[in-house]
Amino acid sequence: MTLIKSISGIRGTIGGTTGNAFTPNDIVTFTAAFGFWLKSKDTTRKKIVIGRDARLSGEIVSRIVSGTLQSMGLDVVDLGLSTTPTVEMAVVAEKALGGIILTASHNPKEWNALKLLNEKGEFISAKDITTILKSIESENYEYADVDHLGNYTINTDYFNFHIEAIKALPLINTEAIQKRKFKVVIDAVNSTGGIAVPLLLNSLGVDQIELMNCDPTGQFAHNPEPLTENLTELIARMKEGNFDIGIAVDPDVDRLVVICENGEPFNEEYTLVAVSDYILSHQKGNTVSNLSSTRALKDITETRGGKYYSAAVGEVNVVEKMKEVNAIIGGEGNGGVIYPELHYGRDALVGIGFLLSYMAESGLSLSVLKERFPLYAMYKHKIDLPDNLSMDRILEKIKAKFSNYPIITIDGIKIEMDNSWVHLRKSNTEAILRIYSEANTYEKAKGIALEISDLVL
Repeated sequence: MTLIKSISGIRGTIGGTTGNAFTPNDIVTFTAAFGFWLKSKDTTRKKIVIGRDARLSGEIVSRIVSGTLQSMGLDVVDLGLSTTPTVEMAVVAEKALGGIILTASHNPKEWNALKLLNEKGEFISAKDITTILKSIESENYEYADVDHLGNYTINTDYFNFHIEAIKALPLINTEAIQKRKFKVVIDAVNSTGGIAVPLLLNSLGVDQIELMNCDPTGQFAHNPEPLTENLTELIARMKEGNFDIGIAVDPDVDRLVVICENGEPFNEEYTLVAVSDYILSHQKGNTVSNLSSTRALKDITETRGGKYYSAAVGEVNVVEKMKEVNAIIGGEGNGGVIYPELHYGRDALVGIGFLLSYMAESGLSLSVLKERFPLYAMYKHKIDLPDNLSMDRILEKIKAKFSNYPIITIDGIKIEMDNSWVHLRKSNTEAILRIYSEANTYEKAKGIALEISDLVL
């Protein structure tokens, strides 16, 4: 599998040849280039934070990354088994140059990746990625001499730091959560959510917890992307037991998906909608999501008196737009919640805190809560990336077919139709084309997506 280089980091599969997989040679090269780039920006700091999810290759990759950074003369603070949002917050707390998260997020166990963070604990931009890749081509970086090698320390306290910061947020209603006496099931797909989510729930006063796939072995119990079709075990358990909420996270805990008390999926698209509705019920403001996210966020934002804005897919793009429009809540429809008052990064843990606060304050079940929102049906389709793909040619086809509708081209191609839309784009994380569509019925959404697919092929 060819290495994928994007705003989502550098990722590939373990095993294979250099340049065609995520090999030790590639890990050293990209880590060194990133470390050298960080040093060129700031000569006064030497610290860099790393952390990893529980996938099988994580410990090996971590050793390679740590050794490379130390060879660059950088001091490594290793959080060990951690989450993406925890590492992001640790970068700021440590006043570090930047950070690296060793995770391929929702990809299967054979994948791993380097997610690169700047000094703000935010993903670096596409422009920065380009600069780093150019330095690799020219080998424009150097290692430290023996008297100036970096140090290595382990810090396992940042889960507690992260959780205490969440609890300190004014809109996290710990007292109401404790009184509600929630019964919760967690599916952490055998990664670090199995550590972090129970710690959070216990700290919030939730003590009736059933753990499912929470041993962080890296042997993912099912496809690690937290989509409805991959959560059959959790859904079955919710139907069997007397639980209030089922919680599912991806391997690095930046995506949150929940299951209703009756076993019905809440739908990953509505995680951000529900959290935003709770935030906006307390504070008027703007919201942002990416072009592939449900229109329901726009609807509830306008109902609450705010303005909604869209951004290109990718956390860095959403964050940039949120800063531009001073949004108080935002994220992506894959279950990613970004709350700037905590930090500018997708964070399943803060999403859990807000959802439980909403349920506790309202006294409503998840299924009843869902009925309060505008309900749309989304169809998510993907096709292997054709070798001869020409986005210009596809754009011309689509313009001709849908000439009566607005077309947005900031990230692939999105067509806004009456009460529906379709978005076609290259994935940042896989060699595929994604075609997402939304309408008032599933059948209509599916028909639109397949129509676009036929135009591509």
